[in-house]
Amino acid sequence: TLGEISAKAAKVTGIPEGTPMIAAASDKACEALGAAGLSADTACLSFGTTATINTISPDYVEILKHMPAYTAAAPHYYNHEYMIYRGFWMVNWFKQEFGQNEIDKAQVLGVSAESLFDQLVAQVPPGSMGLMLQPYWSPGLKNLEAKGAIIGFGDVHTRAHIYRSILEGLAYALREGKESLEKRQKCKITRLIVSGGGSQSDAALQLTADIFNLPAHRPHTFETSGLGAAINAAVGQGYFDSYQQATAAMTRIEQSFLPNQTNVQLYNKLYQQVYRKMYRQLKPIYQSIKKITGYPE
Repeated sequence: TLGEISAKAAKVTGIPEGTPMIAAASDKACEALGAAGLSADTACLSFGTTATINTISPDYVEILKHMPAYTAAAPHYYNHEYMIYRGFWMVNWFKQEFGQNEIDKAQVLGVSAESLFDQLVAQVPPGSMGLMLQPYWSPGLKNLEAKGAIIGFGDVHTRAHIYRSILEGLAYALREGKESLEKRQKCKITRLIVSGGGSQSDAALQLTADIFNLPAHRPHTFETSGLGAAINAAVGQGYFDSYQQATAAMTRIEQSFLPNQTNVQLYNKLYQQVYRKMYRQLKPIYQSIKKITGYPE
């Protein structure tokens, strides 16, 4: 408990005076708590502006050297996080640059634009006919020269293939993060909980299950960051004796997507034989681009 809502704050916000103010945590820490991920074998995937894969445990582990773990929303726990900068921002980038037709059509039909973009994904087979995307539209702290790349174009490819390859590229990158987490924390990940705005896409959840070869579970709300903050408040006010009790009572799985083993085999070959080699092969070219153009700074 940090304090109580003052009379002045109550007048401005409408929150009743005297309401306790409870400490929560950072957005991703609350998101992982709201996904009930209080175990190193459970990975919390966030399909948000920055795509992340998170585990929580009492152990302090640096997933990338000199990149510290941070305190979780539950006391005495740490968040271990692997980030894809710009993440599902890339989906919005695609919509703005190539998806105006679906946006306009959705308004006419009175449906969500996301449902029409899922239809785009359904037009394309798993693997996007060999179109492979590396989702470094914004470089990370450990690969400052990195750029995004799409390889494998042929005359069969359309914007639908590009859209599916974005989702697949993000899932490949997050799988790479999963493998780093497992190696550093010395614990296998056996469960995926997926939240954030992008988790509303059935297509994104299914291809995630296929690429990870694990069931992908969708919570009852994609706003698990707000739910995690509410769990902090509930425990802080004594409604529950522990965070385990609170997450058991306040979270639930709404839908699960199971891996399709035919797709699993295809994706595994593309991941191992193509995606894993892309950055190593393209890094010298990225460095030359940066040297010539100065971008990114």
